Amino acid sequence: MTDEAAAAGWEAVADLCHAYLTGFILTTVTRRGEAAAADLVFGTFRRQHLEKFLPGLEKLGLTHLPHAVACAQYHYLSNQLGGVKVEYVYESDDKAWVRYVPPRWIFEGTAICAAPSAVSRAMLRGWHAHNGVTLGNPRLGFVCTKQTTDVQPALEGYYREYDRDLAPDERLRFAPGEDGPDFDPAAAPAVDQAAWPADRLKKAYRNYAMEYVRTILPEAMARFGPADGGHLGRVTGRLIGMQYHDRVAARLGVTTRSAEAFGGMLARLARAQGDDAEVERDGDAVIVTQRTWRLMRGAGPQPPEVFDAWNGVWEGALAVHDRRLRLEVIARLDLGDPGWRWRIRRTGRATAF
Repeated sequence: MTDEAAAAGWEAVADLCHAYLTGFILTTVTRRGEAAAADLVFGTFRRQHLEKFLPGLEKLGLTHLPHAVACAQYHYLSNQLGGVKVEYVYESDDKAWVRYVPPRWIFEGTAICAAPSAVSRAMLRGWHAHNGVTLGNPRLGFVCTKQTTDVQPALEGYYREYDRDLAPDERLRFAPGEDGPDFDPAAAPAVDQAAWPADRLKKAYRNYAMEYVRTILPEAMARFGPADGGHLGRVTGRLIGMQYHDRVAARLGVTTRSAEAFGGMLARLARAQGDDAEVERDGDAVIVTQRTWRLMRGAGPQPPEVFDAWNGVWEGALAVHDRRLRLEVIARLDLGDPGWRWRIRRTGRATAF
């Protein structure tokens, strides 16, 4: 595979995972309500924070900095690697700003119009408000000065190290009357280009979106139960698969609507996620085999509904690819088989979920 073809696959996977994250949040808003969506987002961001924050500080070379500065630089650099539009401003060793500027990554396009402010606040409670706890610094807190979901031109705030320990309810404070200093790109930190060559940057872009799917799926199972969490995830997957099929197919150069073309696209997306996959013919059917599942690597044992939820993406995509083709799961890695196996065949009946 050429470098261009590999990059196209990574970008397609990033698109799907990005859309799935946003879609899962909005599916929860519309089907379970704002409070349930905020609860899910809080858990997702706290889970990811506990897994990624300290290793991320090490990876980005920020552990020597004052805590307020290290935190703001971490959010600037890690989000920038994921394709997020973000700004950073140093004010002092105990105060540094981070600003997530529209277009907001997590609520892409018109999705911002349906994103409740409670969900945005839950992100901050889940991650930003816990940085001081994780660092063992009870004086460190985050002050939010703007929220895009409140029709302000950014999600903005600053890390502040105070001269006293903070109570739990003081770790996140809202101060909408404050306004941050302007961003100067020339003064902003940057990753070491020698340590982050082009291929690593492209994979980091893919991994950023994949990590959110790896986190939100187990969190949904834990908070709503496998039946309800799996249902929300599968509905999301089918909608995203249908909505994004044409974009992904175009990115991968898929121009025909045959079972072979879809099988090839599914295998290529599996490889772009970092998995081994192959395609073969079996009579009138196409078989796709995927022997690993990097998307959920490190997430621990999961109920079958986690796979069913993500598999909804492929079900939805096939419904648009050719609504008279059917996708059947005939082997499951999560149930002890040596891999996932899908059979794609023509049924003559239109898709009916």
